[in-house]
Amino acid sequence: MACVISAEDVPYEHDVLREPFKVSSWLRYLSARAEAPLAKRVAIYERALRALPGSYKLWHAYLTELAVDAARPVAATGRAAHDAALNAAFERALAAGMSRMPRIWQMYASALLDQRLLTRARRALDRALRALPVTQHHRVWPLVLRLAYLPGCPAVTAVRLLRRYLQFDPAYAEEFIAYLVSAGRFREAAEQLASAISDDGFRSAKGTTKRQLLLDLCDLVAKHPDDVAGLPVEAILRSAVRKFPEEYGVLWTTLAGHYARKGVQNKARDVLEEATAAATTVKDFRLVFESYLHFEHAMAAAELELDKGGQEESSASVLQGCWLADKDDADLNLAKLERLLERRPELLNCVQLRQNPHDVQVWHDRVKIFHTDPARQAAAYAEALSAIDPMKATGKPHTLWLAFAKMYEGRGLLDSAREVFRRATQVNFKAVDDLAAVWCEWAEMELRHGNPETATDLVRQATSEPSAEVRRRVAAAPAERGEPAQIKLHRSLKLWCLYADLMETHGTPESACAVYERIHDLGLTTPLLVLNHASLLREHERFEDAFRVYQRGVRSFKHPHAEPIWAAYLTQFVQRYGKSRPERVRDLFEDAVRQAPPQLKKAMFLRYAKFEEDFGLATRAMKVYEDAASAVPSRDKLGVYDVYVGRAAAMFGVVKAREIYHQAICEGGLPDEDARAICVRFADLEMGLGEVQRARALYVYASGFTDPSTHPDFWKRWNAFEVLHGDESTFREMLRLKRTVTMNAHAIVEAKAEIATMKRPCAGQQVEDSGMMPPESKRMRIA
Repeated sequence: MACVISAEDVPYEHDVLREPFKVSSWLRYLSARAEAPLAKRVAIYERALRALPGSYKLWHAYLTELAVDAARPVAATGRAAHDAALNAAFERALAAGMSRMPRIWQMYASALLDQRLLTRARRALDRALRALPVTQHHRVWPLVLRLAYLPGCPAVTAVRLLRRYLQFDPAYAEEFIAYLVSAGRFREAAEQLASAISDDGFRSAKGTTKRQLLLDLCDLVAKHPDDVAGLPVEAILRSAVRKFPEEYGVLWTTLAGHYARKGVQNKARDVLEEATAAATTVKDFRLVFESYLHFEHAMAAAELELDKGGQEESSASVLQGCWLADKDDADLNLAKLERLLERRPELLNCVQLRQNPHDVQVWHDRVKIFHTDPARQAAAYAEALSAIDPMKATGKPHTLWLAFAKMYEGRGLLDSAREVFRRATQVNFKAVDDLAAVWCEWAEMELRHGNPETATDLVRQATSEPSAEVRRRVAAAPAERGEPAQIKLHRSLKLWCLYADLMETHGTPESACAVYERIHDLGLTTPLLVLNHASLLREHERFEDAFRVYQRGVRSFKHPHAEPIWAAYLTQFVQRYGKSRPERVRDLFEDAVRQAPPQLKKAMFLRYAKFEEDFGLATRAMKVYEDAASAVPSRDKLGVYDVYVGRAAAMFGVVKAREIYHQAICEGGLPDEDARAICVRFADLEMGLGEVQRARALYVYASGFTDPSTHPDFWKRWNAFEVLHGDESTFREMLRLKRTVTMNAHAIVEAKAEIATMKRPCAGQQVEDSGMMPPESKRMRIA
């Protein structure tokens, strides 16, 4: 290429002629002529490259300038020449040894892509991958991806390029799959998804779990059944169900949708039927059932539309593969829809039983579903009784046996009901009460049908102790499941109560009493049974035996359980021996009072006193009241004294009442509130007798423990008393006492507050100001 040399070029020309193989000389020359026209710089580059064909710096600079020049806007007629010159320069560079330089390949491929020479760019990139070592391939692959995603790149070429890149970077699988889906190559996308899921070493660059990839695969094959023809879709989805059971409903509905889109409606229905029959959670069942219901609705609606239009041939094509595809398919589909809705409770119940086959209530619900079909009810009961383990049951398993027997009884099949009861009595229930309930229900069934002897024999058999042989056999058996309920059945209180009722109703008094005695010997008796036993004996006028039963009952139970026994015992004993043998009654009352807890002593003493008033002596009644006043708790003393005073005044007059009031105030041990009330009542009594001075003395005494700030009613009452019956001196004395009591109360409060704030003294330290201590007693006799 000819080049005109100017005067400014002479020094650099001499330099490059003197040292033509020195790169720095050529670079200085090019740097000095940076503003020269491109043609002149190209000539300099060409001369330099002829001298130094292997210089990377020269080639890189030269190609960069050519590429920049090629990017400038040029007329359409001149663009091809520029691009051809640039591409030829790149080819000469690669031939000159630049094929080992990844940057040259990048520039070349970028130029070809900009020129939209896709085939040539693909071949250049292929040559680059073969020429460069593997460690430098990462600089080429981005250009490969750019080529694959260019709008003009054929899908076949793009897929091959991306599949080749996937070998370099397996983490690119998700982008590859997304491209395949966007390009409509669903089968290849499904194959890639299946490969990623089955590859244990696959790690998603986006953090997508294999579960989500599997769901994407299932959605893909379901929505594009024709495009993925040939893939084992059902095998894929079934394996997904086994691997991810938590997505049971979604996967099964996806499989059914796949067959529905393919037009194989019967297969879709079979899949949904299988899914509803195998669902293990209510959530999955609801999802599958809603899809099943929607499918049947769609089928029925499609048939109705086709029937309206008279398009029988189209109907046959919609239901291809259906052996009943004829003009009456609309009625058939409606019948299937109705049958599906009818079966929903049964299917849901099956799901609940698969979750817990030992749930008793769910089995009861299943039986209710078949209330119109006795045969299926019986089959459901039989299935339940064989499936439930009593030791693992949730609820009461014996209720199933009872309900089964009642079903047979309701239909008049007593022999079948007895057989159910007989088998139930051999079951090892967790609780003895469950087994006892079975025996009791069996006996009650015999009673309902007029067989009291059979019922009695059943209860007698149930309450008999197991033989020694049975005990030995149980002791030799493994102890994993514990002692059988049959061994402990003879100690069931429920059975013994039924036995006692049977003996009272259908037996003799001796047999009934023998049952009650046996209950007591076993330690199973209750207060109600004691009362029933005694009542039975009284009805047959065996009073002494009844009293022995009462006595044994009060010895067996403590309060409060013994309270109803004592009440009945005392009532019956007083009625029987109140007049004839009062000594025995008094001994009984003494025992009752001695054993009564503190909260019941008042009622017991008052009852004792009432007996003495009715059948004894008045002096004895007063002695009982006096003992009661000293024995009852403090909270009950005021009530006892009120009754004591009232009865004493009625029987012995006011003088006796005065003595009792005096005793209550001085020795009664009453709380301040009750003592104040006694003083006021005593004062009212004295006022009734005209003893004003004695009444005033009582007010003075009570004022010593009555704070005016907390008990103003007392002081108002005293004030009214002085107004009516006092004079100026007594009124002033009342006011003086009121001030004194108020000051003392305030002093006590202040002393307590100061003591509370004081530090605790050390051992041996004494409080100097003894006047700060409160008085030892709140009650002070004020003279």
